[in-house]
Amino acid sequence: MAEPVNNKPRLPDWIRVRVGGGSREFVRETLSDLRLNTVCSGALCPNLGECFCSGTATFLILGRSCTRNCKFCAIAYDPHPAPPEMDEPQRLAEAAVRLKLKYVVITSVTRDDLADGGAALFAETIRELHRRLPEAGVEVLTPDFNGDDAALRLVLAAKPTVFNHNVETVERLSSSIRTRATYRKSLDVLKRAADSGFGVPVKSGIMLGLGETDDEIRQTLRDMRSSGVSIVTIGQYLQPSAEHWPLARYVHPDEFAAYGEFARSLGFTGVASAPLVRSSYRAGELIGR
Repeated sequence: MAEPVNNKPRLPDWIRVRVGGGSREFVRETLSDLRLNTVCSGALCPNLGECFCSGTATFLILGRSCTRNCKFCAIAYDPHPAPPEMDEPQRLAEAAVRLKLKYVVITSVTRDDLADGGAALFAETIRELHRRLPEAGVEVLTPDFNGDDAALRLVLAAKPTVFNHNVETVERLSSSIRTRATYRKSLDVLKRAADSGFGVPVKSGIMLGLGETDDEIRQTLRDMRSSGVSIVTIGQYLQPSAEHWPLARYVHPDEFAAYGEFARSLGFTGVASAPLVRSSYRAGELIGR
């Protein structure tokens, strides 16, 4: 483990953020022109430069602020966010066309203020992307919709290429770092998605370095697999600010590799396990697109 500096672990050599160039600016200009948000910027993703340079982005719908205030997340908190913009699906699809995307990831802030949690806008965005880019893959990374089965099925019925909902952390830590969401509710959402009959592959992810143990990580992977998850991402937690959940340690790449092998032994068909892996990082590659 890296030595601490001012009570925080020293940034290890294997944590490196790539710096982008011209194509990154083209993505920024396109998003600005169409008034769109990306989780790349909102959540301070360490892969922003690499992904923007390759002409890709994970779109953030339903606004820029979240009705939950989870202790690990850099997205702004607002219990009373502005109403959704109903033309957002069309603007997002136009951006995907301009950027010539072959695989589009859609995520959102959590909107507990909306009756359906924003599920209808997710569904409309999927349908619009299918209409404008019929050959492109469309992955969604959704909140738990407060466990609302009708909202979940509304999204699945729009036929995304992959359905993703993150467990985020091990069961012992879940109630401490997540707001309203629970470990068991997330597993239930994943299970219902896998058993829905829509035939959509189910994906989930966890962060390491929040204080979990090796046994807890392995049990979490077993729980996800038992819930029907076939694609998993495992990445390093990076503390957004001093006000967020404290970083316990930087996990060595060899440990990530070992957890990746363990996940494969459980039967996961798509596994990404490395320090800078995030939910949507190289998402198309994990499903062979």
